[in-house]
Amino acid sequence: MATRWLMMLKLLVTITQMCTAENGVTFSVFTVTSKSITMQWTGHTGATTYKITATPKNSPERPFFAQFSGDSVMGSVNSLSPNTVYTVQLEAMDHTLNVLSSARTEKRTAPDVPCIVQAYSKHSDSITVVFTEVAGATGYTLRAMFQSSDFFSETTVNSSPATVVGLQPYTNYKLSIMSINSGGRSQASHAINALTVVMAPELNTSSPDDGTILVSWSPVDNAVLYVLCIIQQGSSTRLKVNTTDHTMTFGDLEAGTTYCIKGEAWDSEGRAGDDLTVCQITRPASPDLVHVQVTLGGALGITVYWMSVKGAEDYLALTTNGQNCTNAARNHCYISPVGCGQNHSVSVTAFNSAGPSLPSPPANYITYPCPPDNIWVEETQADNCSVLWDEVPVVDFYMAFIKRDDGTEKSCNTTGTSCHFLCGCGYTYLTSVFPFNQAGSSPFAHVQNYTTTPCCPEDVALKSVSTETLEITWSPVKGSELYQTTAKQVDQVIRCNDTAPVCALSDLRCNTVYSVVVSPCSELRGCNGTCPQHTHETAPCSPEILNMTQINQSSYRVLFTTPNAQNTDYTITATGRYDTHTCSGRNMSCELTQLPCGSTYEVTAVATTSGGRSLPGYSSILETGPCCPASMNITQVTQSMTNVTWSAGRGARSYIATLTSSHGHAKCHTVDSQCLMGCISCGTNYSVNLEAISSTGRTSQCKYRGFSSSACCPTNIKLYRWANNSLRVYWRSSWTPQIQEHTVELYGTAANYTCLAAANSKHCDIQEESCGDVYTVVAAPIGPSRVKVKFCQQRTYSVPCPGFNGGIMISRGRRSLK
Repeated sequence: MATRWLMMLKLLVTITQMCTAENGVTFSVFTVTSKSITMQWTGHTGATTYKITATPKNSPERPFFAQFSGDSVMGSVNSLSPNTVYTVQLEAMDHTLNVLSSARTEKRTAPDVPCIVQAYSKHSDSITVVFTEVAGATGYTLRAMFQSSDFFSETTVNSSPATVVGLQPYTNYKLSIMSINSGGRSQASHAINALTVVMAPELNTSSPDDGTILVSWSPVDNAVLYVLCIIQQGSSTRLKVNTTDHTMTFGDLEAGTTYCIKGEAWDSEGRAGDDLTVCQITRPASPDLVHVQVTLGGALGITVYWMSVKGAEDYLALTTNGQNCTNAARNHCYISPVGCGQNHSVSVTAFNSAGPSLPSPPANYITYPCPPDNIWVEETQADNCSVLWDEVPVVDFYMAFIKRDDGTEKSCNTTGTSCHFLCGCGYTYLTSVFPFNQAGSSPFAHVQNYTTTPCCPEDVALKSVSTETLEITWSPVKGSELYQTTAKQVDQVIRCNDTAPVCALSDLRCNTVYSVVVSPCSELRGCNGTCPQHTHETAPCSPEILNMTQINQSSYRVLFTTPNAQNTDYTITATGRYDTHTCSGRNMSCELTQLPCGSTYEVTAVATTSGGRSLPGYSSILETGPCCPASMNITQVTQSMTNVTWSAGRGARSYIATLTSSHGHAKCHTVDSQCLMGCISCGTNYSVNLEAISSTGRTSQCKYRGFSSSACCPTNIKLYRWANNSLRVYWRSSWTPQIQEHTVELYGTAANYTCLAAANSKHCDIQEESCGDVYTVVAAPIGPSRVKVKFCQQRTYSVPCPGFNGGIMISRGRRSLK
């Protein structure tokens, strides 16, 4: 505001004219309006009155004057006509109105006051004012003030309408207009109010892909609506959208095309604010990759060709291994150097200020293959060599060249990484390999030389001279200075070096397959490592007998170690005094059968394989069980005692005889061939067993036909006199599971009587011939073979003649053991 005041004062000073009278009175025009001229002067000595007279120049109008006191130094003449030139005279007078001094000047009044017709705002920082133009005005001053009148802005304009700028958005201003001519400027017109519009949104645009533009902006103060209009450059078609958001996406656009987007904000009164137009190009479309050409030149490279796309400013060709080239002016670029043996693809991406396009579909390319870095020759066997090399990528086939030092040459075409050729002993070969693919062949190849070793000997013979020694012989070969014989198995290597074509390898392991190789050696080439292996199996290890167990009377199971491989046959031999028995097996046991009882054998084990026969293992003594007695006889001596006899058994020193029943058992242990056994229950079936025991404790279990003890003797025998001169013998039967018949015998001094009682009967009647005799009574059961039991006890009775019913027992006889 201070700056505008200074500009105003400068203008006033410029238009103020200083006038000086001849007698020293000076005055000047201070300010001019449409209706007045204001003068200022210096005081004059003795003046009591000052008079200012304004006379229109070249006009019949009357003059205008005004008087001021003597102490005044400024005064105005009013009621003048606008835009009129007046002659202004200042007179200093004394109290008698005598003019003491005077001065004169000319000054034009300002034009008439213009009138504001309309004020409106099209932009947020300006207001346009429409006013009436007045005659004589050479310009106008447009003034804008805050409603609080604490700020104003003045703008000099030439005509109506006029715009005042530098204002604040969406702010209410008071506007007035003043006219200007050479004399000064008029008074300000009547002020009117006007409101500036809202600011335009600051549009930010980007193109995320080749068919889309994304627009965003920050919220605008006092804006309630945003209007966006998009138009394609060079086209009259446009799209207008309204939104209250702060982002907008335009899709389905053309790739690589510039679009201009105009944005404006609207306030709540429906007034459009500033508009802002930004232009954004969409990303280019993906270019079409036309061709990839491999160039050989000084360095291996590739040239990439593509079709140009609209809106692209630059192109980038990028390979899958990271190499790239760019070109903005042409539709191709060159990548160099590229390595040999590459199988990659390349894609092209177009760029513009919006960003990159999508990469083009990749195009594959290959370069000629690299030569293999590593080439070597192997002799798999005599006269059969192979040149081998490391596999090289991107190869269709290989061409190998083999040249012998005598000039013979051979080539080999293969898709593998080896080539076989016949190689004689002692020759030097030069080998090289050239890989090929559809791009061509490698321009160079490494050369590898190879000298063959001495030939492998023929007629190699292996022979076991003992279970632990192997003799190897062969025919001498030309060029060999030394023979190296090696026998290998899993964890053992035995070597023999000699100049003679024979070698003996000792201290070998039993039941072991050795791989024997005879390698001729020379000082230049070393030893021939391709000679064939000859396998030989040593004799099996000796088995040892672990245990021998009797299975039955004549069979024994022999358990032995199996220290050899599974395909080993084991033979067990039992050698006795008069005979020999064998059994075989591959497991840990076999059975010796039909061994006679009571015999002693020396048992040994031998293993047999394709490598030969082992040494016999340590022998073990096998003693067969003693023979069972061929016969056994059991005789019952008394009701509770039997006599058991048997024949002698070979190899038996003692015997254990056992009678067993459900009521108990009887047993005796003796070195004799008989045994008296008591505690026998009458009428009982017994099983009969005999155990024969040798001097070393071997036993044989012998079973015989069962034995049934005789029926029990009756008890409580009574003799009675019965009617008709008969006698009745009565008894009580002892317990027996069978119902037996009984026989009763009476032996008297005068006569003997016999009576047979039926089964289940407990008495027997005898007709006596004479009475008063003494009888010996024996009652005994009859056995199954109608044999009377002979050891029942006898009793003696005296039987009186009739008149006395009971018999009187005189004595109870003892049982006879006869």
